[in-house]
Amino acid sequence: MRRLKTIGLACAFGIAAMTATSPASAADVTIKAVGTWGNLTNYQKHEGPFWNEVIGKASGGSIKGEIKPQTDLGLKGFEIMRLLKQGVFNYAHGVMGYVSAENAMFDGVDLSSLAQDIGTARKVVDAYMPVMQKKFEEIYDSKLMQLYPFPSQNLWCNAEINSIDDLKGKKIRTYTASLADFVQGVGGTSVTVAFAEVIPALQKGVVDCGITGTMPAYNAKWYQAATHAYTMRVGWGMAFGAINLKTWNSLSADQQKLLTDEVNKLTDRMWEETAKEDALAIQCLTGKECPLGPNGGMKLVEPSAEDIKKQQKIAQDVVVKNWADRCSAECVETWNKVVGPIVNITAKK
Repeated sequence: MRRLKTIGLACAFGIAAMTATSPASAADVTIKAVGTWGNLTNYQKHEGPFWNEVIGKASGGSIKGEIKPQTDLGLKGFEIMRLLKQGVFNYAHGVMGYVSAENAMFDGVDLSSLAQDIGTARKVVDAYMPVMQKKFEEIYDSKLMQLYPFPSQNLWCNAEINSIDDLKGKKIRTYTASLADFVQGVGGTSVTVAFAEVIPALQKGVVDCGITGTMPAYNAKWYQAATHAYTMRVGWGMAFGAINLKTWNSLSADQQKLLTDEVNKLTDRMWEETAKEDALAIQCLTGKECPLGPNGGMKLVEPSAEDIKKQQKIAQDVVVKNWADRCSAECVETWNKVVGPIVNITAKK
């Protein structure tokens, strides 16, 4: 079945994923990419336009791009990097939760509750990028080219939530080990639910709260089931972009430089967009006016200073501690050198 799926995906990409590795075509390359969710901003405004339009114009046709979102291809997140390694496509966008299950060190770039603002999140990413690049090459035969955030991850609840203490005993939808650690720290129960199934899960009481980004929560209409928006930032839904190494090595030096420069510009645009989206999405979920469409009508609950103090203790005593237990001694030592000083936390093995 795996082989049939791989063949099917290659057909979906027109078999042309191999054109980028053809030795005769270094001057005119087509890069086949897979994107994240087709209904969310990162794909609609950035990933899609970049590969379908921007890179072709920027390179004068030397590098052509084509992309389809994972939602159109019917892919599960964990499959993406395996298929990139196999060369089914040349470039992959995905979220860190897809790879952190295979190696806990990847979680170190976005441990829950450490970065309460996007500036701190960017500092962590820039510091940890070289560490992750080395692992991407070792594990996936790919070159990590970008790290970028989805909007800040908050809690959307179909329950009365007025403080962090009210999360105790609640069933909370998570999608990474680090977020599950946060839920453990508040005394809740972590539940794994697919993004598309969260609304019925909230309606049926399978979960009391769900964690996702601000704009994804609005676009997916979580307000149809959630009544309270508890805007405690518990992560950034960090995403990546990586290119198959054979594809990368098939490019000329000029093409590599141009692609690197354009991807860096893309990454900066994505960080800027996310910074703007947070406030707008919360307005649309909880305010009286929304320029994007209907207002969600949720009750806005902002964490108090005491809530944030308790969250920081959970980050130190539970989130970082549990992560260190999952990671190797070398992994923890490296994280302490490059990330620890930024967030003022030392992980202990």
